[in-house]
Amino acid sequence: MLQCKDCEFGEVNDKGNVRLRCNPFLNIKESECLLKWQLVRLDLMTRAYMATITEYRKIAPIQEKLYRRMSREMDEMDEADRWKYDEEEKPPDEGGGGPPPLDDRL
Repeated sequence: MLQCKDCEFGEVNDKGNVRLRCNPFLNIKESECLLKWQLVRLDLMTRAYMATITEYRKIAPIQEKLYRRMSREMDEMDEADRWKYDEEEKPPDEGGGGPPPLDDRL
């Protein structure tokens, strides 16, 4: 099996990081090269996903505060509109303000 360090398309730096310049559709030399290429790409995707999760964790407290504040404001708006409705009548969004039921004789 051909090692990446011996291949013209593989680069290994001093830290041991591998960079594959090969194209799996054009210039793969051995079948194992395709597996290595897939592993490198999978590692790249995993690192990108972990970076995304890290960013989401950073903004999670801000999102929670925003959600609580918006919920509080919505509740205050509902409370402010409560005077518009009688005690017996329900607001339209709760099913009380719709059209009257049809007469059975029709």
